[in-house]
Amino acid sequence: MVEFIPNPGKKLIIEVEKNKYVRLPIKTRLITPKDNLLNILEKYLKPHLKKDDIVFISERIVAITQSRAWPIKDISPSWPAKFLSKFVRKSPYGIGIGSPWTMELAIREAGYPKMFLGMVASALSKPFGLRGGFYWICGKKVASIDGPCSYTIPPYNKYAKLGPLKPNKVAKFLKEKINQEVIIIDANDLGVAVLGKSSRYISDDFCKKVFRDNPLGQSKEQTPLCIVRKTPLKNYE
Repeated sequence: MVEFIPNPGKKLIIEVEKNKYVRLPIKTRLITPKDNLLNILEKYLKPHLKKDDIVFISERIVAITQSRAWPIKDISPSWPAKFLSKFVRKSPYGIGIGSPWTMELAIREAGYPKMFLGMVASALSKPFGLRGGFYWICGKKVASIDGPCSYTIPPYNKYAKLGPLKPNKVAKFLKEKINQEVIIIDANDLGVAVLGKSSRYISDDFCKKVFRDNPLGQSKEQTPLCIVRKTPLKNYE
């Protein structure tokens, strides 16, 4: 397995519920809206697959191949988007809807009524130390919106994107083609969200635990794909 190395600061092996799993990051070229996701998997991932492997795919490349990412120069934020983005808590791990461009996408995706209810839920829950009220109302589609960050690989450091469209349907389609379970995941160093699964028998809890340290890398690492394989630890020592 010398061809597989963990991304900086990450490990190949993780223990989940007394079992050992190896996470094999798969390096690709830059993915663009012109790419076909199945072709990417067949070229970069399929040669390494073994029986019972689980394929994890970054939601970002799914969204990009669905043409759901745009240069910020092509997005014209409305005045509500400019105003509301000022009140979003900023994170070092992703801009989320904390920019006028991503807030504009959130408004278009969720609509004003749901955005308003989300903000009310957030304002009411924060005094009690509760977070996530906004996204509980607005849903995963808004939570997976992201925007321009300095550490994102160009040209996507100047893009804003929506989450992937119908991620469960995409995961099931890919499973039919590559004959492996597929998970579409939104992971960063703050947390993990499971957006799509090819099978309901794979629990969200397992996916979050096996990806809890976010082994993917989409900056200079260019590893938006990952094979998760249950294995004895000695096989990879």
